[in-house]
Amino acid sequence: MSPELAFGLTLGLRMAITAAFVVTASIVTERSGPVIGALVATLPISAGPSYVFLALDHDAAFIAEAALASLPINAATILLALVYVVLAQRHGALLSCVVAVAAWLMLAACIRSMQWSLAGGLIANAIVFAACVPLLARYRHAKMPPIRRRWYDIPLRASLVATLVATVVTLSGWVGPKVSGMIALFPVVFTSMMLILHPRIGGPPTAAVLANSAWGLIGLGIALSVLHVAALRFDSAIGLSLALATCVGWNLGLWWIGRRKRAAP
Repeated sequence: MSPELAFGLTLGLRMAITAAFVVTASIVTERSGPVIGALVATLPISAGPSYVFLALDHDAAFIAEAALASLPINAATILLALVYVVLAQRHGALLSCVVAVAAWLMLAACIRSMQWSLAGGLIANAIVFAACVPLLARYRHAKMPPIRRRWYDIPLRASLVATLVATVVTLSGWVGPKVSGMIALFPVVFTSMMLILHPRIGGPPTAAVLANSAWGLIGLGIALSVLHVAALRFDSAIGLSLALATCVGWNLGLWWIGRRKRAAP
C-alpha cells in the first residue's frame, strides 16, 4: 500500500470516528434539555479525538505545547458563547452564529500573537469566566420545545467535525503545536448547535444551552492545564487520560450539585 493511500485511509477513519462521537453527543444534548445538554457539549467530544490523533503523530512535548496554546483559546470560546447568547435573543441563526464565530477568530488571532505561559493562560481564563458567568446567568433557563429532525442534520454535524479533524491532522506537521492546539479547540459542537437547533427551536432555548456551558468550560480549561503538565512529566497517553478524567469528573460534579439543588426544598 502506498504511503498516500495509507494516509488517506487513516485520515478517513479518524474523521469518521470523531464525527460519530460528536453526532451522538449532540443528539443526547437535544433530548436532555439545556442543562444536561451543556454538560455533554462541554465534554471534549471534538477536541479530545483531535488530541488523540495528534498524539499518534507527535511526541509528548508537541502535545504539551499544543495544550498550552489551547488554554487561552478556551477563554475565547466562552466569549463566543456570550456573543451568541445575547444576539440569539432577537436575531436569526446565521447572523448570531457568524458574528460569534468572527469574534472567536479575532480573539484567536490576538491570542496567537502573544506568548503564553501556564500561569498566564489560567489567569486569562479566570478573568474571562469571572466576567462572563454572571452575564450569562439570566439566559440559562428556557423551555426546550420538541425537536423535529431534518434529513441534513446528521450530515451537517458529521461534516463540520470531520473537516476539523482533517484540518488538524493534515496541518499539524506544517503549522506546529501552537496553531494545532488552537485549531483543535475550534468550537465545532457549539457551532453545530447554533446552525441546527436555532432555526428549529428558536434563539432563546438554543442560547440557554450555551449559557449553561460556562461552568463546563471551566472544567475543560482545568483539563487542558492537566494535559500540559502531565504530558511533560509523563507521556501523552497519561496526559490525555488524566485530562479526560478531569473533564468527566468536573461535569459529573456539576450534575450532582445541580441535582442536589433541584431536590432541595
